[in-house]
Amino acid sequence: MSRPLGTVGPMERFEERFLHVDMDAFFVEVERLRDPTLRGVPVVVGGLGRRGVVASASYEARRVGVRSAMPIGEARRLCPRARFLPPDGAAYGEVSARLFTLLDTFTPLVEGLSVDEAFLDIGGLRHHYPSPTAVGTALRRRIRQDLRLPASVGIATSMFLAKLASEDAKPDGLFLVEAGSELAYLHPMPVRRLWGVGEATLAQLEVLGVATVGELAAVPGGVLERRVGRSLGRHLAALARGIDDREVVPEETVKSISVEATYEHDLVEPEAIEAALLRLCDRLSARLRRGGRAGRSLTLKVRFGDFTTVSRSLTLPTPVDRTPALWDGAQLLYRRAGVGDRGIRLLGLAAVGLSATAAPRQLTLDRRARDAAAEAAEQVRARFGDESVVPARLVPPPPDGPDSGEKPGRS
Repeated sequence: MSRPLGTVGPMERFEERFLHVDMDAFFVEVERLRDPTLRGVPVVVGGLGRRGVVASASYEARRVGVRSAMPIGEARRLCPRARFLPPDGAAYGEVSARLFTLLDTFTPLVEGLSVDEAFLDIGGLRHHYPSPTAVGTALRRRIRQDLRLPASVGIATSMFLAKLASEDAKPDGLFLVEAGSELAYLHPMPVRRLWGVGEATLAQLEVLGVATVGELAAVPGGVLERRVGRSLGRHLAALARGIDDREVVPEETVKSISVEATYEHDLVEPEAIEAALLRLCDRLSARLRRGGRAGRSLTLKVRFGDFTTVSRSLTLPTPVDRTPALWDGAQLLYRRAGVGDRGIRLLGLAAVGLSATAAPRQLTLDRRARDAAAEAAEQVRARFGDESVVPARLVPPPPDGPDSGEKPGRS
């Protein structure tokens, strides 16, 4: 869909200044870098337990219906010959950091959406490249050369259309929505492709006889707002007309760091819940230390067996990054959540309001012994890894019997 350059000026040539880059099956492709035997076969990355879900699926697996967020059991049924792998967050994070470093070499106007996708404003490159498609081609080439990974790129006059275009570019392609052709591209699409159209909203639009974006654009604003609500109605009406005035906002710092776990069986016993919560605190502490960050606020998420979810937040007197301080906050949040005797399916803990650990902190006169122990543990972990030191209550008891390693008669 490239356009002849002719004699148009540089600004006109870069009307399509928004670029959306989306890595193809990112987790799967990183795994294939580490294990070439995975190439050409169906691969599914996700939680492998009874309640696990698909995090990423190769295109071989997608062709038989496997999708992200699908229960892992259903994925196994649809694609029994697939290779199923647990996710490796550390490996994906390392490759993601390299990706964003690469994107920053093209333009400082980069807004990350997740570990494997971002928006770029490439308007400033009009003096260096003959067209937006030339930028997209160069970017994909660099990603392939430097990271050895496939990426799809969409380019358009707005961020919304650029993201749709990257979806249409998959896998491993480039798609340009030319200036002036926005509605011709947008209106034949099924309405479910618009941001904000989930199953409930789709059902309401079907009542109005709306199946395509073009049909949605023809619905009077008042009718749409009465059906789906004022805010969502206005949002969808604007998108259906191709209106999206957002600009790329570079993310200078990570806003939060979080960890969560889904459990094979609902947690009911207080001891099991306490141990699970402490393990989350220890994992979050490790992630904060690796990132050189501390959090001023904590947010706890609790999902019950019936999938209802509650969250509670707490602002702390000083930023925290160590397990003992995180544990204090997490226990308070858990008490505020009012769990009662309901079984817990998932727990999540996030540190928000991040600052550098080197930033000045409020001094206290009552430095406790556990803080000194935490510092000593950090030094050991820095040398021998995160699992070299863990809270004592997370260490499983030795097995009973003659093979336990205990010598009779010794105290």
